[in-house]
Amino acid sequence: MAWGKSGSRQPSTLGQLVPLLIVLVILGAIAWVGYQIYLSVAQIQAQATKKMGKKNVVFTKDGVRVGVKHVENEQYVDKTQSWVVKAWNLADNGGAKTPTDVKKRK
Repeated sequence: MAWGKSGSRQPSTLGQLVPLLIVLVILGAIAWVGYQIYLSVAQIQAQATKKMGKKNVVFTKDGVRVGVKHVENEQYVDKTQSWVVKAWNLADNGGAKTPTDVKKRK
């Protein structure tokens, strides 16, 4: 034969298993890396959902639902505005009771 040794020699069983073991090790390493990526993505998703939940944003099947969290802030603004209106009304504006009365007098 021009391309090899003369005689037919069978490869040993160990020689036949080595390529299979190498392929299994490579596939196992790829599977492990993929699993670690999956765990990281799941953890990031859980943390993002938790943080968004603190900001009163909830992800549902239909989309995103945003709730009103700080109603106290609106009450604070209302009280402040009412204080300003009371101060305006109590101020001595020559008998004017509202800002439009002041404009009429000028």
